[in-house]
Amino acid sequence: MMKKTKLALLGCGRLNEIVANALETHLPEYELVGVMGRSPERTQAFAERYGGKACTDIQELMALKPDFVAEAASPQAVRDYAETILKSGSNLVVLTIGAFADAALFNRVKETATEHNQKVYIASGAVGGFDVLRTTALMSPIKATMTSKKSLRSLLYTPLFKEDLLNITEPEQVFTGNTKEAIEMLPFHFNVAVATALASAGPEQTTLNIDAVPNFIGDEYKIEIQGEEVQTDLNIYSRTPRIAAWSIVAVLRNAVSPIVF
Repeated sequence: MMKKTKLALLGCGRLNEIVANALETHLPEYELVGVMGRSPERTQAFAERYGGKACTDIQELMALKPDFVAEAASPQAVRDYAETILKSGSNLVVLTIGAFADAALFNRVKETATEHNQKVYIASGAVGGFDVLRTTALMSPIKATMTSKKSLRSLLYTPLFKEDLLNITEPEQVFTGNTKEAIEMLPFHFNVAVATALASAGPEQTTLNIDAVPNFIGDEYKIEIQGEEVQTDLNIYSRTPRIAAWSIVAVLRNAVSPIVF
């Protein structure tokens, strides 16, 4: 019987629940060895449902010697644990890519991965087309623009929400700037923008426009790339955040597959 690849999960919310559920059907090469979350009670309940050990700190999680740690937690979790995970001999799958808008952190994580012969896999979240973006950026300098449609509800309790938005009948732009500025203002909302920027022109050179749209459900992103030889438009719509979790599953599947897309 082939030895299975050890997987640990950082975060025990809805997204990593999807990853855990996918192990049997889509990721049979993996075994779940441990999970770590903010709440000991929720972490224990997660472990009882899906297997593996409920861990209370990163040292306990890494003592399980996972080959991969899949993160679906928060930017702070990436800041706090990414380097420790890599130094402990595990590859890291990152969903909360917004943390990497911090260039100093990104460079430290990159250097740590290189030094310890590990890899950091950036999950695409609710967007995609990273192969096209990276290829185009290699060919020549590019201009990258992302436009995001957001529901009024999703903007509640953010600095972008204003009472008069409740009266709009047409889409209204509520933000324009680079992706680094956006993630600093909205750390939990635009990880996909930073992922897109890292795959293309960089966080400070990628423009993000955010449009508030009345009666809108879900997320929609339009990515426009203009280069000397290649131009492309990518439109991605997702009704729920579930696609983010499935992007982790896709990364894990690619990591152990003999055929890589």
